[in-house]
Amino acid sequence: MAEKQTDARPGAYARRRAHFALIFFALLAVGLFAWNPENLYLWIKALHIIAVISWMAGLFYMPRLFIYHTDAEPGSAQSETFKVMERRLLKIIMNPAMMLTWIFGLYLAWSVYGFHGGWLHAKIGLVVLLTGVHMFFSRAVRDFAADRNRRSARYWRFMNEAPTALMILIVILVVVKPF
Repeated sequence: MAEKQTDARPGAYARRRAHFALIFFALLAVGLFAWNPENLYLWIKALHIIAVISWMAGLFYMPRLFIYHTDAEPGSAQSETFKVMERRLLKIIMNPAMMLTWIFGLYLAWSVYGFHGGWLHAKIGLVVLLTGVHMFFSRAVRDFAADRNRRSARYWRFMNEAPTALMILIVILVVVKPF
């Protein structure tokens, strides 16, 4: 019988790749600080953008998984597959990406802007809300894993829009800096 992606071995391999990526990012950041190039700001900004894109990809995809998982019969093979997908997305992509987003973002806010600017305060407030959405999705992953989801597919379709709306506002604040 062929190995399935939901088996333990592919899961362990995915975890190793995620750990390698985190170590790579950490070593790259430490190396950049040690090297201290003239354009350190641009390097940190690039790492921040990569982390944000990864985090947003997870925040966009997770509620889609919830929509389809809601339609799966609890205990079915399909439901168990969704549980694996949700757990891996959260643990391997979303959590590390969120942490890196915060680390690089706070460094940029401190080193470049000195935490000054109304637009920056508003952006940080929206990122706090986005982190709240992330935590809400994390709780939902636990509920789905225990077959305790009480929400409809329609609800998850609505929640799919929360990260999008927050992202639009954050991008406008960062690019336009309206106040």
